[in-house]
Amino acid sequence: MRKSLLFPLGALAGASLTLLVTGPHGGNWVTGARAAAGADSAYSQLNLFGEVFERVKASYVEKPDNAKLIEGAITGMVTSLDPHSRYMNAKSWTEMQETTSGEFGGLGIEVTMEDGLVKVVAPIDDTPAAKAGILSGDLIAKIDGEAVQGMTLEQAVNKMKGPVDTKTKLTVVRKGADKPLEIAITRQIIHVRPVRYRTEGDIGYIRITSFNDQTTDGLRKAIASISRDVPAEKLAGYVVDLRNNPGGLLDQAVSVSSAFLGRGEVVSTRGRNPEETQRYTAHGGDLTKGKPLVVLINGGSASASEIVAGALHDHKRATLIGTRSFGKGSVQTIIPLGSANGALALTTARYYTPSGRSIQAQGIAPDIEILQDVPPELSGRNDTMGEASMRGHLSAVGGGEQTGSQSYVPPDEKDDKALHAAFDFLHGATTLNAAARPAPKTTVPN
Repeated sequence: MRKSLLFPLGALAGASLTLLVTGPHGGNWVTGARAAAGADSAYSQLNLFGEVFERVKASYVEKPDNAKLIEGAITGMVTSLDPHSRYMNAKSWTEMQETTSGEFGGLGIEVTMEDGLVKVVAPIDDTPAAKAGILSGDLIAKIDGEAVQGMTLEQAVNKMKGPVDTKTKLTVVRKGADKPLEIAITRQIIHVRPVRYRTEGDIGYIRITSFNDQTTDGLRKAIASISRDVPAEKLAGYVVDLRNNPGGLLDQAVSVSSAFLGRGEVVSTRGRNPEETQRYTAHGGDLTKGKPLVVLINGGSASASEIVAGALHDHKRATLIGTRSFGKGSVQTIIPLGSANGALALTTARYYTPSGRSIQAQGIAPDIEILQDVPPELSGRNDTMGEASMRGHLSAVGGGEQTGSQSYVPPDEKDDKALHAAFDFLHGATTLNAAARPAPKTTVPN
């Protein structure tokens, strides 16, 4: 079974070659010759790999482990494609399945690899990492004094994991900091509760922290509870907070969008070949019955979060407030390779919002931009550079790549200018916060 994910993830256990030698009139020897030449080149390169493999086996100073050599070769091949493709051995594959189920052991951060270091996409709310002060955009240079440079992402992640109640020390490089930070974190079982909610007077506030198997059910419960607490005639609307949400499962992004849309396309994915295009449409009906909706986004809102924000925005169902999103507009398909061989997370498509735009390496601009007041000690250190800054990233369709967006969210809600702007908007305030700036809007073509 294949599963599509949208958070930063990636391997290949084999290669298949298809030769297209038949033209529209039964044959084309020129096309066939070119395809054969391409095949010869590919096989020549595979012969080179085989020769290097045999030389290493025969001549390396110590007898190498064949399985580790092959795994290293596969890892190198796949990670050379883009930052989100990767190979997972059997152990890593099992751990990733635990992560998407919503409960796992560790620190509570979503990470990717950048320039040989582990980069924090976002800390997960109410986890040891978030409480210790880890920020989106932090680079982890050392784990317990051991340099991350030279490790694979899986090796670094495994080193950060460990028994509950044990400590690990991370050496963190943070933009704007004079020197690396030493941050000690105590490992805990991470219970990812993807949806939190409350009523704020006549407004329903829903915070979605990730898109795992439990997200849609949590959202439905939130909407039902808010509807019971506030009569429909008094409910001013909903605020859906997707800030610093690093993404997750594609099917959850579609079903979350469906909870606010009566009908229409949510997202399309387009691969290398036109026939691989898939369209996902809303189902189940608008659970909020058309109540006004504000979606909060920022530089840490990535992938599945951007699908939801883009769909609701393009259908004119929601107003987006905050700062430009991360810009991860690619889909990783999980391809199991057998219980003993792990799985391949391979970038197979770009996704497009209902208006037909790809946000890869561009992100989504809010309708109303709100910049937070950042404490002096964090000034210049709280922005995420986004997908466009990642080495080897897929290029933006049509150019216009965007880097840099504020991802800071004040820990005390009384200081949260974006949240207050959302409440004011739903109450019909004519003047938003002085930090607000209108951003370009996009409409769905007829």
